[in-house]
Parts: sequence; C-alpha cells; structure tokens
Amino acid sequence: MSQNQLPPPESEACLFRLRSSSQKGGTLIAEEVTDHATHERRICDPDGYRLPFCPRCGKGPLHVHDYRERVLRAELRKPVALIVRLICVSCEAIWQILPLFIARHLWRTWNVVRNALRPDHQASSPSEPQHWPKVPPRTVRRWRARWLRPALALAQILAASGQATWATLATQLLPEATCADLVAAYAREHVGQPLAGLAALLYRLQPRVRLM
Repeated sequence: MSQNQLPPPESEACLFRLRSSSQKGGTLIAEEVTDHATHERRICDPDGYRLPFCPRCGKGPLHVHDYRERVLRAELRKPVALIVRLICVSCEAIWQILPLFIARHLWRTWNVVRNALRPDHQASSPSEPQHWPKVPPRTVRRWRARWLRPALALAQILAASGQATWATLATQLLPEATCADLVAAYAREHVGQPLAGLAALLYRLQPRVRLM
C-alpha cells in the first residue's frame, strides 16, 4: 500500500473526550467578548458575566463564586487575565466564564495560537506585534499536527447541528479537508476571529470535542 493510500492517523485522545463528566457546572464561552478591554470592563462589574439562568438546572439565581487568575503564556500585552466563576444557588453548579479570545486548555490566547501556526510568524496587521514571544517548538508541532488533521468529525458535528448555515459549510468541504480548511471556510463567511469563533461554535454544539 502506498503512502497516499494510508488512512489518516487518529486524532489525539484529548481532542475527543468520550466520557461525560459527572462534575456539576463547567466552562462557558462568552462569544461576544473578543478583546481584553471588553473583558476587563465586564469583569469589574459583578453583573458583567452573570447568567440569567443556570445551564444545568434552568433555575437560579447565580452569584459570583470566586475569581481566578489565568496565566496567558507568550502574551505581550496582558500576561494574566482574571476569570470569574459563578455558582447556582439551586443546584450548586459552578460555571467558569471564559472570554472568546482565550483558548480553552491551551493557556494562551487564540491570537498567540494563530500566530504560531503562521509559517513566517510575522504580524498580519499593523496593530499586531511585529515580534511575538516564542512558543516552544514541541508545542508548535503539536498544534500544527492538530491544524492539519482531517476535519471530517468536526464537519459532521456542524452538519448535524440543525442550523442551515453550519450544515452548508460542512457540505462544501472536500472529504480530505483539514481543520485548517474548515477554519478558512468559516472565515470566508464570518468576520472577526475565525479560529476562536469556530472553536467556540464547536464547543457550544459538542463540548466533548475540541478544535485544537
């Protein structure tokens, strides 16, 4: 069998968490919070990230449980972000609220991840730093392997979402499309931060599956 006929390697186990967690609560993505300035304004307001009801039990109210510092590695402007956790008084579920620009599990912002995936590691716009702090080569190789893995499973999640926009996006992909192709297709239809936006969308549709 030639190299071109070999099946693609299986995705890392961490990208597909098959067992559902029995833990109450979890992480929610505030998809409308796309930058540090907006996040800081909301984190200073006790109601800034307060949910109208608990996603677990549908009741409430929810109160601020605590604040935690999230270290953002290889970040030039804001190396630490304050993250709020809310607790439901009805079921005691605890919800961590992450702004869109912070990548779950990666301990970095999506801008850092996107920059590391670019071959030249140069800023794509005048507003971005010309020289980013270096990400360890081993980490970059791991991200690029995920970036170039087959996107079939992710496309299936979009196709089964019940939303025509996402189903159309999934059906337009070629069978051999990678995650990079999927992000590029998403970027053609949506302005803003396509990598962060698609990761948040997939998490909303299927929390047990990760883009990166």
